[in-house]
Amino acid sequence: MIAFLARFIGFWLVAGALVALVVDGTKTIAASTLTVTPFGTAWYSISPSSLMASQAFIQQTVETYIGHWLWDPLIQWILMLPSWLVLGFVGAWLLYVGRKRRMRPAFAS
Repeated sequence: MIAFLARFIGFWLVAGALVALVVDGTKTIAASTLTVTPFGTAWYSISPSSLMASQAFIQQTVETYIGHWLWDPLIQWILMLPSWLVLGFVGAWLLYVGRKRRMRPAFAS
């Protein structure tokens, strides 16, 4: 069941990455210059409250156990990456994790 859920979410994220790539490509053609939508901007335009809630959670709760370096350099760097790259990477990783594994024969000759 977990593998199915990982594949399902992975396919949706890869589809979202393709949509984001098409949107960035369309904006690039229209502007005649390279235009890339950062992941943080796309997330903020879809759901600003969840972005702010995740920032508050990470800065208040997680930093006490892991450290202050998690939000400032690491997650802000991820939020500045192109949205199609982040969605595609996470989607491909989930597809890899949820893949169906082949059954090996018990007796190899």
